[in-house]
Amino acid sequence: MHTERKKLIINYANVSPELMEAIRKKYPLGWVNHTIKVKSGGDSFFFAITVDTDEASYLIKVPVKVDNKSEKDDEDFFEETSDVKESGDVAEEEEHESEKEE
Repeated sequence: MHTERKKLIINYANVSPELMEAIRKKYPLGWVNHTIKVKSGGDSFFFAITVDTDEASYLIKVPVKVDNKSEKDDEDFFEETSDVKESGDVAEEEEHESEKEE
């Protein structure tokens, strides 16, 4: 007879040491790139990872920092920052480099 495993949702903060070991085995390089977005009704959602044990299948809610920067923030950053050197700066830098080589 085949018994179905329990399906449980728990918070990462409440993970037992045994379950933490199962997480480490499944995600030896970390779980950050393995999160899934789970819709929880309406417009709300949470991020989670999955882990199966002999007793249960777990959906573990994990903390994820969401980047709320807008494209406008990026545009402002690139307008303020410039890696292009002035022509006089380039000549001075080349002069310093040739002095170092001598």
